[in-house]
Amino acid sequence: MISEADQPEPAVEPQEPVSSAASPGSAAAPARAAKPRAGVPVWRTGKPDAFLAAAVDTARSAIEGITAASDIGRHLAAKSEGDRLVTHLFESRLPGYAGWQWFAVLTRNSRSKVVTVNELGLLPSEDSILAPEWVPWAERVRPEDEQEAEQETETAGAASPEAGAAEDAVAGRAGQDDEAGATETGVPEMGASGAEEPEQSAADDAGATSPDALQERSS
Repeated sequence: MISEADQPEPAVEPQEPVSSAASPGSAAAPARAAKPRAGVPVWRTGKPDAFLAAAVDTARSAIEGITAASDIGRHLAAKSEGDRLVTHLFESRLPGYAGWQWFAVLTRNSRSKVVTVNELGLLPSEDSILAPEWVPWAERVRPEDEQEAEQETETAGAASPEAGAAEDAVAGRAGQDDEAGATETGVPEMGASGAEEPEQSAADDAGATSPDALQERSS
């Protein structure tokens, strides 16, 4: 009989340390979907109508009615817009519209094999050069912009006295130049006495031609 002291101790398996980081097999957090650009269409996901999707030549011929055939590139895709409604996309070779796509929307009635063209045009894509999104004025002005405007106003106010002093100095120099020019030419300044001399001469001439004066001369 074996006593309890003689019994072997059970083997203990070493435990692996548990790290706080997630294991490679764990599910990663879902990434946020990229925000679509303004103006770029968001297409539905779904299988397009097979008959309309095969009408590539019909779509190309319809687009040739609004632009030259040389402006239309290769066929890019056929997107489903709903039941029996498909949009065909073609590469744009129009100058100035790199990255844009010509489109033709085709449709047909139920159980009909007649293709109808609904709409034609030019659409931007993710590779197109587009104007930035419009930002409201309240969100467009930043605190640092307001500080710069205040600093410019203060600078303009500080420069105003200096500009006024410069204008006064220029006006003073112009007055001195006028006085110097009059002195050099020898033209006397006309005062109150100078203005009275023509009037006195006119009075003397009038007296000399009066009847009394003529009678005295004849006697």
